[in-house]
Parts: sequence; structure tokens; C-alpha cells
Amino acid sequence: MGEDVRLRAVVELAQGMAAAHAPRESWRAAALGACRALHGSFAALSVWERDLGRLRVLVNAGERAQGEEEFPEREAYPVHQFPEITEFLHERWAGGGEPHAWVETARGAAGGGPPAGRSGRVAEGVAGYCHERVTALRRRGRGCCVVAPIVLHGRAWGELYVARPVGAPVFDRADADFATVLAAVVAAGIAQTERLEEARRLAFTDALTGLANRRAVDLRLDEAVERHRTDGAVVSLVVCDVNGLKRVNDTRGHAVGDRLLERFGSVLSLCGAMLPGALAARLGGDEFCLLSVGPTADEVVRVADELCVRAAELELGDGIACGVASTGDPIGPVRSARRLFRLADAAQYRAKAARAGKPVVAGREGVDDPVIRLADAPAGEGEVGDRRRFRGR
Repeated sequence: MGEDVRLRAVVELAQGMAAAHAPRESWRAAALGACRALHGSFAALSVWERDLGRLRVLVNAGERAQGEEEFPEREAYPVHQFPEITEFLHERWAGGGEPHAWVETARGAAGGGPPAGRSGRVAEGVAGYCHERVTALRRRGRGCCVVAPIVLHGRAWGELYVARPVGAPVFDRADADFATVLAAVVAAGIAQTERLEEARRLAFTDALTGLANRRAVDLRLDEAVERHRTDGAVVSLVVCDVNGLKRVNDTRGHAVGDRLLERFGSVLSLCGAMLPGALAARLGGDEFCLLSVGPTADEVVRVADELCVRAAELELGDGIACGVASTGDPIGPVRSARRLFRLADAAQYRAKAARAGKPVVAGREGVDDPVIRLADAPAGEGEVGDRRRFRGR
């Protein structure tokens, strides 16, 4: 393979990973790019989970064998079946060398064991030798593979694996050297993906409670309402204020007030887990919410009831004021996220005014429901219309 061809392959792999919008897309781009660059028929990317002592496959790309999934949920292998991952990287590489790829064939490896770590070491067949990789090659009808360690932040992260079918030319030393270069490019792409994911996580996470923040709710709610408009999905919003936070802050200090918010955040997360796929969030200050898509309005109200009971049992604070609005109730057409938010907030406002120990649910007080009237009042005419969180929406 010419230098220009290889350079082009490296650039295409890097560009494919850079264009990915999610980790899975990045993994697929890495595997497919390496597969094409090395003229393989199959490629896999695996991560070394040290705490579990295993290699977990992230993606299988190319010509998959029977039973191989593109993004497997449970395909993992004990590291002791692949001693080169720990021994090669920690004993040989850490001793002053560099991580290099190696080649194995379905006939087995030379020297009666895993390759010694020299660049491009091609493992050829030896009678009586058979370890897990060789067995896997035979079982899946592949003739040879090249394995390249992926090193990230100075530590072994996992491996890049590219295979060719039986009858295809066996990878040679130049291929192994090139696989080492490709693994370095993949490592750089993974590092970039991790940085972007961390930035996204911070952008959509409340620092104090670890729950989603208002930005995340806005985004998810817009998507949920669009689903409701297109396929009728039930969208429900539970909005609640933590009662007594100001008293706790004034009498026991803000550190204790923060502890109250953290404790309630945990209760909200626990109750939210009762609704599959629900998003638990802190909107800001003492305001929290649950966003549910799919479960019925009655299911959401039952969870809101449980949330009120558990919040009242907290050592600090005075329970919560809780309002619920669901497209599964008679609240009229919901064409925007703003209207559902206003309904839930109006219900919460009434719960707070009445010091209710249970959630107030929009649309459940008949044709002249006061919550709906309050929520739909023109701006400036209802108290809810002037509340902080609706400004600018």
C-alpha cells in the first residue's frame, strides 16, 4: 500500500470520527475506517474495563459472523483470556518500549504464546498452540487478524482489532506498523469524543444535585411535545417547589439548605425511576420537575403522590408543593412546551397556595378548571404569567 493511500486512509478515519455526534457513531467510524485502511473484512473496537477484569466490545463493523451484533450489550471477554493486553502493555511497554500491533492467524502463534511485543511481530502457527484469539478466528471463519493496543492519557484503554477472511493475504509487518498508527489516530478521536461528552454533560447537569438542569428540560420537553403532536405520545410534567428552604437557609445556614436540596434530588430521582425513561431535573433554586413521555396520566399522578409522601418524611424542610400537567388529561390542545409548563406551574402554584399535601393536577376539576384558567390567562392578568421561569419563553 502506497504512502499516499495510507495517508488518505488516516485522514478519512480522523474525519469520520470528528464528524460523529455521539460515542457510538465515533466507535463505528473508528472500526470502519480501520477496516477499510487495512483492507480487512471485519473490525471491532473494545475497551478494557479494569475494575471488572474484562474486555468489552463496543462495536463490531464490517462482515459480522452469526451472532455478532453491531453494538453488543453483553459481549465481553475475561482479560485472562488475552494476557497480551495486561502483560504486553504493563510489563513490556511500561518498561520503556512503545505499544505496537501484532498479527495472529487461525493456525496459531509462534513461540507457544502471545507475541513478544516487537513492532510487527507476525504470529505464525505452531503445533499444539491455541489461545482464545486463534479459537475465535477459526470459529468465525476468519483467517488472520491484526490487534493494535489503544493508549489514552498514558494508559491502556482497549484495542483495535481488524480481521481478514480465510484465503485473503495474511497481514504482514507493514500492516502491523500501520495498525499501530491507526490505533493512535483512534485514541485521539476517542479523547476528543470524551471531551465533548463531558462538555455536554456539564452543560445539561445541575452541579449541586447531579440531576438534569433547565436547559436539558427545555430540550427534552420540546422533543416530547413534538412526539405528542406527531404520534399522540402522552407527555406529563410534574413541577414542585421545596417548602421551607428559605427558613432552613436563614436559621441553619446555606450548607444545610444545600443538603436539603440534595436529599430531595435523591428522592425525586428515586421516584422518577418508577416512570420508565422519565427525566428528573432541578430547574433552579428550590424548583424541580419530572418529565415523563409514555406512561399514562394516572401513573404519573401516582408517582407524584409518592413523591409528596417521601418529601414530607425528609428531616429538613416542610415537604413540597406539587403540580402535574399531562396531555393524557382534559387540558385542551398542547401545541407547545410553553403551554404544558404553564399548566404544571399553575397547578403547583395552587398547591402551594392551598398548602396541599398532595399534587394538584391540571384538568381534573371540570370544564371550568381553575388551573387551566390561571395558566391560560393573558400575560400580566394571572399571577403565574409573571413568574420568573416563564420570562423569555
